[in-house]
Amino acid sequence: MSPNASSAAPKGIQQYIAARQGGPFQLINAPYPVPGPNEICIRNRAVGLNPLDWKNLHHGMMVDSWPEIFGIDTAGVVEVVGKNVQGFKAGDAVMSLAGHGGRAGAFQDVTTVPANYACRKPTAWTFEQAASVPICYLTAVASIIKGLGVPLPHLRELPNERIPNLDDLTSPMTPGATQPQIKPPLLTSVLVIGGSSGVGASAVQLLRDALPHLVIITTNSRAHNQKVTSLGATTCVDRNMKPDQIAKAVRDASPNGKGVDAMIDTVAGAMAGNKEIFGAFREDGPKLYSHVMTGEKLEVSEGVKAATVFGRMAFQTDGGGAAMTKLVDLVESGRFKMPLEIEVVGKGLGVIGAGLEKLRGGVSGTKLVVSL
Repeated sequence: MSPNASSAAPKGIQQYIAARQGGPFQLINAPYPVPGPNEICIRNRAVGLNPLDWKNLHHGMMVDSWPEIFGIDTAGVVEVVGKNVQGFKAGDAVMSLAGHGGRAGAFQDVTTVPANYACRKPTAWTFEQAASVPICYLTAVASIIKGLGVPLPHLRELPNERIPNLDDLTSPMTPGATQPQIKPPLLTSVLVIGGSSGVGASAVQLLRDALPHLVIITTNSRAHNQKVTSLGATTCVDRNMKPDQIAKAVRDASPNGKGVDAMIDTVAGAMAGNKEIFGAFREDGPKLYSHVMTGEKLEVSEGVKAATVFGRMAFQTDGGGAAMTKLVDLVESGRFKMPLEIEVVGKGLGVIGAGLEKLRGGVSGTKLVVSL
């Protein structure tokens, strides 16, 4: 541990644990964690609430055993750093991806994570705002690089390197590959399904930054059109239409009315009997489908090149080890804005359960956050 932090570390913390599937939650006392050599301990000031949290609670989606600690978004202050950690010190205000359970979960006083999961909190953002971003941003990074094979300039070591033409595309990336096995395509159009979700709104911004002339079409409710277009979408399609109507509207809005080259599906919008949406693809296009892991069974139409992605895959991309650090540069240069408005549902670990039930009931265009 860092000598300037370990001596000041408190002796114990509180954790908000799910005792069993479906709950209840319980507040328990636990020893103060000891970070590994490449980890940091963050005193949480705010935590974000995500659909994965209530899916874990009610369905045990990614739970190996009970009791468990949830929470995958946090922002706070560094208290202890591992002996090999560079770039962080006690007292730094940070935001971070949290882990799946145990001492890495966000729903506790102190969260322990690998140092590269965290970055400096942008000065202009509150802890509550910062806690709403990490998993949305990282999943969007993965959906674009891993799912579509498109490099992001803010992560590239050689920003002036040529981005090849669409003709260079011969096959999709192999899942798990650290970089494209082929030259990435210069796409002309992308449909983002769920453009007003946190991942969707992040993906719109990253796509616009990477490909300034890209036609970006989103599906979302009409109430969010202005917000989504302000972040970089070319046009929005009403998500409440029938799937075949959505496909037609997307084709009509695409270049020459022929359909889109690729899709990023952040909400399983093309799943569960909605495969007609795949009719929005350009017939002679690459038909790339980047599907954010939601637990839904992945079924695609013939000829569609599909990839399932999740947030941590961002760290496996070329330059992705610094994905969080590079986010700060994007924010402070004005190229990345808050994806969603936030709603603070209360203060203290004890209100998280009620916040998750509110999220489960349905929230649109807003990220729920708890202050600590």
